Order: sequence, then C-alpha cells, then structure tokens
Amino acid sequence: MLLKINPINPQVRLVDKVSAILKRGGIIAYPTDTHYGIGCDIFHKKSIEAIYQLKQRPKHKPFSFICSDLKNISHFAKVSNYAYKTMKRLLPGPYTFVLEGSRMVPKIMLTKRKTVGIRVPDNKICIELIKAIGNPIISTSATTPASDILHDPSLIHDYFGKRIDAVIDGGPISGSPSSIISLINDEPEVIREGLGDISLFQ
Repeated sequence: MLLKINPINPQVRLVDKVSAILKRGGIIAYPTDTHYGIGCDIFHKKSIEAIYQLKQRPKHKPFSFICSDLKNISHFAKVSNYAYKTMKRLLPGPYTFVLEGSRMVPKIMLTKRKTVGIRVPDNKICIELIKAIGNPIISTSATTPASDILHDPSLIHDYFGKRIDAVIDGGPISGSPSSIISLINDEPEVIREGLGDISLFQ
C-alpha cells in the first residue's frame, strides 16, 4: 500500500490509517528529515525481528527509534540536565542521540551497555504518527542488502513489496544520514558526522 501524505499538513485520516497498521504490528516505510526509514512500534517484538531480517542486520546491533518530543524521550531514556539542554537546542532535527535506556525500553532495543539511539526528526508525518500510536517507532534507513539507500517511495514500495504493510510517500528527501552524538555520562562524543551542525561538540 502506497499512501501519499502531505508533509506540511498531514491528513488526519491517513495518519490514523497508518497508525492502525502500526498498532496491529505492521511494518511501514516513512519519511524523516534525513531519509526514508523503515519502522514498527517498538513494543512489537515479532515486527522488530522481521525488520532485522529485512535489513539482514545482526541482532547485537539494535535499531534506533524516534520519539515525538523531549518529554517522550524522557520516558525511554535517562536524561540529565545537560542532555536535556543540549537536545532542546537541536531537536527536532537531523540528530541521533545515544543515551542510557530506561526500564520502558524492550531488551531487544538495548545495546549490551544498555544504551539507546533516539531521534526526533523535523518531519511532521513522523511526529503525528508517534502521537497517534502513543509509542516510539523504530528508525532504520530503507536500504537494499548492498546498502543502497532508497530515496523514492515508489521504489521502496516495489523493492520490499508485501514484506512491508504500507509505504508513506511524503515527497523528496535529502537522503543524507543524521549525525550521531553520544551523551553518555554528559561527555559528548560525535560517533558519526552527518546532517546537522556538530560544532557544539567539537
């Protein structure tokens, strides 16, 4: 199913349609502010395992996930004053922050060090979906096994076929990755430089 959703003013009816798919454990492809992502509700373990297979990704490399805002992040990660102030300056935006996970996070989503990668993309479709289902959504780029990033929603739809329940067409996206910043122990570390200004951490 390919659904065209307005990225500036997402149609409530279509957001509700996709959120119903997510609530029942469906897998979707959706736009972010960096690239098209593949995701599911983080509380549907079978769907997460299916995405591991889709991506041919080893289980010891957990996926990051997207939250709707800073308050939402605080349910799923331990947020210090420093981390809060830092994220407040930069979010929503093209950053993935590595934080210590809270007890709310399913084990399959935690690294061995009990950390998580969390994003709040500057994309209204993402934010409205998370608000609609009430839970974070896994965020992993829509790629082929050869690591080719798929930018076109119709190509994503054709490539994954019935392995994905819905593909949201939210228009063209840059296709560059987010910057990954670890804020563990309030010691910022740039793990990957992507979109977004990282001068604050250098």
